[in-house]
Amino acid sequence: MSKVWFITGASKGFGREWAEAALERGDRVAATARDVSALDALVEKYGDAILPLQLDVDDRAADFAAVQQAAEHFGALDVVINNAGYGHFGMIEELTEQEARAQLETNVFGALWVTQAALPILREQGSGHIIQISSIGGISAFPGIGAYHASKWALEGFSQALAQEVAGFGIHVTLVEPGGYSTDWAGPSAKRSDENDAYSAAHEASRNRPTATARRGDPTATRGAMLTVVDAENPPLRIFFGTSPLETATKDYEARLALWNEWQPVSIAAFGDPES
Repeated sequence: MSKVWFITGASKGFGREWAEAALERGDRVAATARDVSALDALVEKYGDAILPLQLDVDDRAADFAAVQQAAEHFGALDVVINNAGYGHFGMIEELTEQEARAQLETNVFGALWVTQAALPILREQGSGHIIQISSIGGISAFPGIGAYHASKWALEGFSQALAQEVAGFGIHVTLVEPGGYSTDWAGPSAKRSDENDAYSAAHEASRNRPTATARRGDPTATRGAMLTVVDAENPPLRIFFGTSPLETATKDYEARLALWNEWQPVSIAAFGDPES
């Protein structure tokens, strides 16, 4: 059976790829973008199967209106993908208040508002799949993109709680965690803080670290993977896209476990005597 998708940030990158993948197989898509003219080619090709919606996800009222419009237009919502977002580059000391707040507004609150808007509809249906586009940066962290990590770790946290809250309503939640891909995430879509000369060596090291210079994946190759996740009877809470994230996560979590175990005696001492 065909599905109805709601995808934020569908004008380019991953969002565009997944919108096209859905449309090509006969599904219907409500596709949002800040500039809906970027969706004209899809409208020309797929006609009424696509509903283009102008949306800035930072606007909570607009998020609720767009989700409601999509549900009323197509009569249902099956897949909700929170893809809109960007990366902010800057050391923690370099971040301005506005830069930090803007990163969280889009990457965290934008996804939260769309999720909240969709939940009553999905609960009433007794089905649905919310897919949050996180990152390997949602479970690991690297210097120079601390604000981005903060946003994705927050997305991971509320989404894991959400998955437990809505499982009884027949709603699935999946966090997709891509590694490096050939999108413009680090290019035109990125925002950057003014650099502090005190961090010049750290900036140079960040630009040259292996994860920053590694070969990038092909976004088009994620189409089949996303369709597999969407069509799964029991989709995963988390899934990596790409070859490198598992290695990164394994090293990170092994180091965490080793450190926690090393300091466990101090942790136990901090509990005190439960009998006293």
